[in-house]
Order: sequence, then structure tokens, then C-alpha cells
Amino acid sequence: MNNKDVAKAWLQFAETDLAAAEYLRNMKPVPLEIICYHCQQAAEKSLKAFLALHGEPVRKTHDLVLLNKLCSAIEPSFSSIETPCLELTDYGVNVRYPFTLEVEEADALAALSNAQSVLDFTSKAF
Repeated sequence: MNNKDVAKAWLQFAETDLAAAEYLRNMKPVPLEIICYHCQQAAEKSLKAFLALHGEPVRKTHDLVLLNKLCSAIEPSFSSIETPCLELTDYGVNVRYPFTLEVEEADALAALSNAQSVLDFTSKAF
């Protein structure tokens, strides 16, 4: 597999995570934590897609700030999505366990918007 094929596979997983987050909005009760988790995953996988596209190693990390810095070293305009990455990072681990992070509907809506922003930005590389 070449870099572009690997990157496209990462990007497809990112798109699936975001689609899952959107789908979960229709559940009752709405699983806010799981929506936020899938949003973080969509952003993480889209950043990893960009790194893979450029032949960089794909690190095993959920830290979107770190991944964004690695992407920014390749393409400085990634600094424009630093805030969405920062806001999504805690959802990679903290919402998967009880009592670690309080999430409200507004948080989930912001997470969806942030994830879409990161995914849209990274998709431009393809």
C-alpha cells in the first residue's frame, strides 16, 4: 500500500466515526459521552490520515494537540484548527469511563462541529 492508500483508509474510518456520532444524536436518551468520543476519534483519525499521506509514522496517541503539532510541522496552516483539537482531546479517554467528565448537550453539539471542522480541513489534502 502506498501513502495515499493508507491515508485514505484512515480518512474513511474518520468519516465513519463522524457519521456514527451524527447517527447517535437520534437515540433516546442521547448518549452524549459516546457522541463526544466518536467526534474525538474522527478528528484523531483524520489527523493521522494527513500524517500517513506524508509518510510520517502514525503514533499511538489520542492527543489531538500533539497530532496537530506534527501536522503543523508539515503544513503550518494546521495551526488554524488548534482550538477544535484542544477542545476534543479530553473526549479520547475521559468520557469512556463513569464519573470522569460531565458532558452536556451543548458539549456534544460543539464536539460535532469541531470534529467536522478538523475533518473538512484535513480532507482538503486529498
